[in-house]
Amino acid sequence: MLNGATFSYWERKHFIDSCDLIVIGAGIVGYSTALHFKRSNPNAKVLILERGLLPSGASSKNAGFTCFGSPTELADDLQQFDASTVWDTVALRLEGLRYLEEIIGAKNMDLQINGSWDLIREDEAEVQKEILEHLPEFNKALEKISGEKDVYSWDNRVNSKFGFQGVLGGFKNRLEGQIDTSKMNAVYYQRVIDEGISVLFGIEAKNIHSQGDRVIIESQLGEISATQVAICTNGFAKQFLPEDDIAPARAQVLVTHPIDMLPFEGTFHYQKGYYYFRNIDGRVLLGGGRNLDFEGETTTDIAISNKIQDALLELLSDVILPNTPFTVDHSWAGIMGVGTTKKPIVKEIQPNLYCGVRLGGMGVAIGSLVGKQLAHLME
Repeated sequence: MLNGATFSYWERKHFIDSCDLIVIGAGIVGYSTALHFKRSNPNAKVLILERGLLPSGASSKNAGFTCFGSPTELADDLQQFDASTVWDTVALRLEGLRYLEEIIGAKNMDLQINGSWDLIREDEAEVQKEILEHLPEFNKALEKISGEKDVYSWDNRVNSKFGFQGVLGGFKNRLEGQIDTSKMNAVYYQRVIDEGISVLFGIEAKNIHSQGDRVIIESQLGEISATQVAICTNGFAKQFLPEDDIAPARAQVLVTHPIDMLPFEGTFHYQKGYYYFRNIDGRVLLGGGRNLDFEGETTTDIAISNKIQDALLELLSDVILPNTPFTVDHSWAGIMGVGTTKKPIVKEIQPNLYCGVRLGGMGVAIGSLVGKQLAHLME
């Protein structure tokens, strides 16, 4: 492993020394922060540091949903928060999704608006009844935000259309869709490179603190400094923000082998969004199950567990593909950043040290906007 002492004069001059801004984390927020800062300060030297060989957080490990609020989530949120807070959050997500499309381009990330379904189990008839009563209210509120009428509707034919079992029906959201996460990240990476921003992988920031007019980053390469530093590590940010309301939340995912004549396209939420699945390249991508072990899944350990994976397999065989043999080709985990509220943390921590974290599992929807907001805070 190389260390800082092995760098040549040329390497230090180009990458390390005299940085105006160092961004910690090569995910959606990190890329967006660096991009917006550089565009506002074209002569600035900007460097992104990422501890993994690839982005380590949720930006490259998410399910690729362009979602902004399913009816069961909205109903649950409205019981916990005031209505203006809930709908402001939805508006932020919609704005963020439009902004992501503007920055990346729909075709560049394979954006498909196939709709989503918030599935209701056969034993959740009371939940269905309650949501149906609120559906006109939800549609009216969303029309004010988006200008779109009748976004939500009840669909009682999901079993017959998609081959599911044990499902009463689903609340359809005709505006939600899906992206190819890897394509989005590849375009974001190319955008920052094209702007003259350097990205170094395999460098972990172990400690960060302000010192005079510089911010010092302690890493395995030794000390690296910059005029300003932005922490964009989301679910891994607790080590830098021990007093803040943020915690890691592990999300586990699997992808099946390609299935002949897969009977559905779209994104699906199940059990208030604690489970979620979609089609991808003729396969099923399924994630979730954190509600089975909240304590165990409050971790930054990027690993899968038998308990969660077994639950995902059971859901696949009993509900999603009840009459279809399948095998699993891929399993992985990603780390989200969550708190008691769904509002991200964007602030100055110490002089010239900033953060944009706690995306609440909505990094695809709001990450680009959080980066833009953070960059403007540092100007």
